[in-house]
Amino acid sequence: MMLNVKGVEKRFGTLEVLKGIDLNVEQGDVVAILGPSGSGKTTLLRCMNFLERADSGTLVFDGEKFDLARMNKKDILRLRRKTAFVFQNYNLFLNKTALENVMEGLVTARKMPKEEARAKAERALERVGLLDRKDHYPAQLSGGQQQRAAIARALATDPEIIYFDEPTSALDPELIGEVLAVMRKLAEEGMTMLVVTHEMNFARNVSTKVVFMEDGSVVETAPAKDFFDNPREERVKAFLQTVERAP
Repeated sequence: MMLNVKGVEKRFGTLEVLKGIDLNVEQGDVVAILGPSGSGKTTLLRCMNFLERADSGTLVFDGEKFDLARMNKKDILRLRRKTAFVFQNYNLFLNKTALENVMEGLVTARKMPKEEARAKAERALERVGLLDRKDHYPAQLSGGQQQRAAIARALATDPEIIYFDEPTSALDPELIGEVLAVMRKLAEEGMTMLVVTHEMNFARNVSTKVVFMEDGSVVETAPAKDFFDNPREERVKAFLQTVERAP
């Protein structure tokens, strides 16, 4: 087991957002997290990468166990070096080029020499088909290109797993395909990914496993084919009927 979280709980004031979430990820898995808005999907991802502090729960990564509510800064930094996070709204520095955005974390956080960081960043941009735009600023890039630059930034750190938080939801429909194509390629290369998404075709055709959440709980977890072809839970059946009828 590469990654295991157990009993993750999170409250915002009196609102219980996560109600004891369990989740397993094997190396090479592409796990799609589905569910209606407000079900806790993004909060779960943010707790797993310590952008939010969980109220309780444990995380086991590469055989090492951590208490999510009591993680110290040193352990958080150590774990973050093994992971990467791709945000819904890219989170690029507007005053830096695509290349500089990818280099930034390598130079600043990892103290990598600039020439080494530049070479690594260029390789990452090439992987996402953006090397010819390396000197462009975010304002000169389409939304799809900005998100691909953000994926390149994640890849440059050589993560063991990448967390994606609705990576296509801020994009115009015609730009979604280029980002999903990059993610599909990464899946084919064996990258472990945990993806909060509303893209049903991606979940069906690329993910290895689907987790369906609602109201802060996991309703069903199944291999992707079983989830879509033979869902067990009535709530999942109703959800799939709704999204399949959507235009």
